[in-house]
Amino acid sequence: MTQLLRTCSRALTASVLCVLMAEQPLLMAATKPAPAPAPANDPAGTIQGDDRILHALNRFTYGPRPGDVEAVKAMGLDNWFTSQLNPGKIDNSGLQARLLPYPAMQMSEQQLMMRYPNNQMIRAASNGLMPIPTDPVEHAIYTDQIYFYNLYKSKLAAGADAKAAVKGADAVDAANSMQGNTMQDGNAMAGNDMAAPAATTKKGKKSAFETAARDSGALTPDQIQDILALPPEQRFQKIISLAPQQLLALRTSAGTHRGQLIEGMTPEQREILGALGNSRQLISGELFASNLVRDVYSTHQLQEVMTDFWLNHFNVYIRKNEITPYQLASYERETIAPNALGHFEDLLVATAKSPAMLSYLDNQESVGPDSPAAKHGGGGYGPFAQAAAARGINNPDAKAQIAQAQQAKKSSGLNENYARELMELHTLGVNGGYTQQDVTEVAKVFTGWTINRPYMGGGFMFDDHRHEPGTKTVLGKTITESGENEGLAVLHMLATSPQTAHFISQELAVRFVADVPPPALVDRMAATFLSTNGDIKAVLTTMYKSPEFWSKDVYRAKVKTPSEFVLSAVRASDVQMRSALPLEISLERLGQPIFGCQPPTGYYWRASDWVSTSALVSRMNFALALSANALPGITTNWSGMLNEGGIASVKPTVAGVLTPPEKEQRLEVLLMNRPVSDKTRQTVLAEAETISIDDAAAKFPINAGDMAELNAGDQGGGGKDGDGNLQKLMDRMQPNAPPTDKQASVMAGLLIGSPEFQRR
Repeated sequence: MTQLLRTCSRALTASVLCVLMAEQPLLMAATKPAPAPAPANDPAGTIQGDDRILHALNRFTYGPRPGDVEAVKAMGLDNWFTSQLNPGKIDNSGLQARLLPYPAMQMSEQQLMMRYPNNQMIRAASNGLMPIPTDPVEHAIYTDQIYFYNLYKSKLAAGADAKAAVKGADAVDAANSMQGNTMQDGNAMAGNDMAAPAATTKKGKKSAFETAARDSGALTPDQIQDILALPPEQRFQKIISLAPQQLLALRTSAGTHRGQLIEGMTPEQREILGALGNSRQLISGELFASNLVRDVYSTHQLQEVMTDFWLNHFNVYIRKNEITPYQLASYERETIAPNALGHFEDLLVATAKSPAMLSYLDNQESVGPDSPAAKHGGGGYGPFAQAAAARGINNPDAKAQIAQAQQAKKSSGLNENYARELMELHTLGVNGGYTQQDVTEVAKVFTGWTINRPYMGGGFMFDDHRHEPGTKTVLGKTITESGENEGLAVLHMLATSPQTAHFISQELAVRFVADVPPPALVDRMAATFLSTNGDIKAVLTTMYKSPEFWSKDVYRAKVKTPSEFVLSAVRASDVQMRSALPLEISLERLGQPIFGCQPPTGYYWRASDWVSTSALVSRMNFALALSANALPGITTNWSGMLNEGGIASVKPTVAGVLTPPEKEQRLEVLLMNRPVSDKTRQTVLAEAETISIDDAAAKFPINAGDMAELNAGDQGGGGKDGDGNLQKLMDRMQPNAPPTDKQASVMAGLLIGSPEFQRR
């Protein structure tokens, strides 16, 4: 019966979409080139009035929030655009307050790794290759994760699955010690693969967590109550002073008191507790959450949009290895965001030197064929040896690993990954006029561009020992031997190339104007790019002032990507967001997980890459779940929004009571900022009478398993690697209260899920 109801629910959603799509076919935007603009003296061919404001908000922000159109009108559209190009002058204090729960995102990469160690550091500490910190906080984090690591490799984790995991972890240890590589996704780590405390194995046996908690002597109810009764600071100190066995017992025994354990604690204290058991999961969770919070609430909307554009253009896949989440935190904050509205060459150099990019495209491992490292060895250390060297430990095992690493580096060769993507994806474009020989020569230029102790959070370094000697020839130009400066010369050559100017302008025009942008517009933007040395603000201004941008033929012709759809829905609904994890899960379901594009191409901006019947059904289901308050930690208030003043065009026929048509019209103004078609309006009114709020909420379920027992601050969430995180276990997210106006909720969901909302 349940399956039948789900099938009927999907069929109902699909039928609603079929009716709406007959009025607004989304695929048209993917195939229709943008025509030439109307003459400047022909206003009939250009967007006019409030539609200009709505067009700018839909292209340069993640969608208008209630009141944004009026605010821009009062300020003046040109003034608003100019202010968005200069975000430092716009107050963003509200966002900063919302980012306080994520203090790790303000740490340097080195600080992150030292406070919240990666798996390799835990292995090193477990094997005596680096000391455990004496600082009480770091001591607790290290000893707790070492305990998990050893537990998972002990007899307590016996069984077929555990044996296979231990075997895999040992194999990875050996490989990493030799080559300095990390395991994919970090899933061999105990804290990542452990089953949840309440779970049992497939054979019905108790999990390793439960067995260990039982054998170590679980805390008694009185002991737990004593901890709960302490003031926040003392409670925190008590928790981090517990032995790993007691912390594990606390995980399995706290039960309904999980929320009380962190009540009154500071964001940093909550974060520290969140790192117990699984540092990597904490970092990933804060990275995802802070990214979404900025996109939803920042007043620097154009900067956020451009940051996302460049993060996608210079794509780095988060699951490249276990340290990538640590690298991405600083990559976004220090490399991309400060240069998002600056000069392209500065951005290009910053990405080339970023540990995230050096690691993702493997340039850190590239060794010149005729370099001293290739001929005589050396130039590299395995992660354990790095840790030992950093701590000054004279350990025989470390020495042996250093020797193994040196031998491995003898056979290391030239890696062309970065050189190829630098020209094909970052600058010239696939038809940029370069050859395979150019790729090889550029790869030689960038040998020696590597990372200083990557597993310890080190930054860019140039290693002359690995650098290929001699001159190189790139695109017909001789690059004189000059070490690191060779790379800077090539980056300058590429950044100032006419092919790069056109390629970047084309990408920007696709993102902001049309899937097939007018060639004249792209040429005009490219000319500005060249004349201003790649000034991104100037290029965007040229686009903004071009008639093609304001042509009626491009108005609402772009189809939102999943990310743009989710963010615009959240902003238009004026939600209160206590947790970002439901949005992260939603984006993954809709096909665009954050930092989740594995190929270096990044995600595409064209409608043809996102529009399909199944995708549109999923979007409608998300919209209904959002509007029904079915996403834990994400709440709407349709009654409050409908009853607020300022919508003079829709008056209730009876004082204080809105009829269904009046509700629908008000929701059109709130969510769409414009009237919808008669067909859409009729469909929404008809289906609002047949779709129940429970049915709407069931279409896009995010249950306890999906939420992974996330806490109210989303600390430690965002991982898919299992449990083992104290804070996640302490504070289960409770379901939201249902909307007070269920009819308005269904109407809002149908409007958000309609093809008209999905155009921007």
